[in-house]
Amino acid sequence: METVLSGIRSTGHLHLGNYFGALKNYIKMQDEYNCFFFIADLHSLTTHPHPDDFHSGVKTILTEYLASGLDPHKSAIFVQSDVPEIVELYVLLNMIAYKGELERTASFKEKIRKHPENVNAGLLTYPVLMAADILIHRANKVPVGKDQEQHLEIARLLARRFNNMYNAEVFPEPQAFNFGKDLVKVPGLDGSGKMGKSEGNGIYLFDDEKSIHKKVMKAVTDAGPTEPDSKMPEAVENLFTLLKIVSEPEVVQHFTAAYNNCSIRYGDLKKQLAADICRHTLPIKAKIEEIGRDDAFLRSVIKEGTEKARASASATLTEVKRAVGFRSF
Repeated sequence: METVLSGIRSTGHLHLGNYFGALKNYIKMQDEYNCFFFIADLHSLTTHPHPDDFHSGVKTILTEYLASGLDPHKSAIFVQSDVPEIVELYVLLNMIAYKGELERTASFKEKIRKHPENVNAGLLTYPVLMAADILIHRANKVPVGKDQEQHLEIARLLARRFNNMYNAEVFPEPQAFNFGKDLVKVPGLDGSGKMGKSEGNGIYLFDDEKSIHKKVMKAVTDAGPTEPDSKMPEAVENLFTLLKIVSEPEVVQHFTAAYNNCSIRYGDLKKQLAADICRHTLPIKAKIEEIGRDDAFLRSVIKEGTEKARASASATLTEVKRAVGFRSF
């Protein structure tokens, strides 16, 4: 059975993009693949979260993972820092990763442009830690967004380089997981780009009904079409994309026809969109609140997931250290 790995940083809440873009597919994958889902608390340290927020962020993502439908008995759900083998592999991979190739990554350039006051070594070696996350479980497939493809390429590069340097076939070269026709790209509410945590353009699984309506009603539109069957501007097209994701086909058809004959009222469209988003997310919100109160259950999930993850990671690290030349006296 092939191994699939995916992680998410322990900052903020999961949003519609996470849910419809990935989590719904992960739920299906649990019966077909050997799945590892982790909470990337070490990665979040690059932005220096306050200690008071650190653990709560981990609990938030864990709770929302479970409320969305991930099954701890089918998959390994764990916290990155609970698996020390990841950090040890990270150190070893740093020895074969080169400064120049890391400085050329688009994500590093973007981070230092946006946050010149916080250019820490962790930002530079972020792709190496990501490679360690993947390679420690010898994952065959990794679901990644467009912005993470370069990081996955570095993981493949380091896998090849390690195998060649030490003349050992320890690591497979991980491939991007393609959901094919099931891939859903969820746009943000600000008129451009995808929905994301750092962009402030998202609707979160934990949002209440009032917050969702308020956010949707503020979504960017235009003055409306003036000619029949005219091309939609990107902001309006984004709203229709969201409508197609959460609403029934006849609802989409109704508002599409209204747009094409210039009779559309964006206020009506937004009210419908907000109501349909709530239909999907409010049951998840209720589960988040219920699971979040059950600390004993959360501890049992992490215990089970950590045991699975450490068994996998330990087996890999043993082979890695043997290939490098480490021996016990």
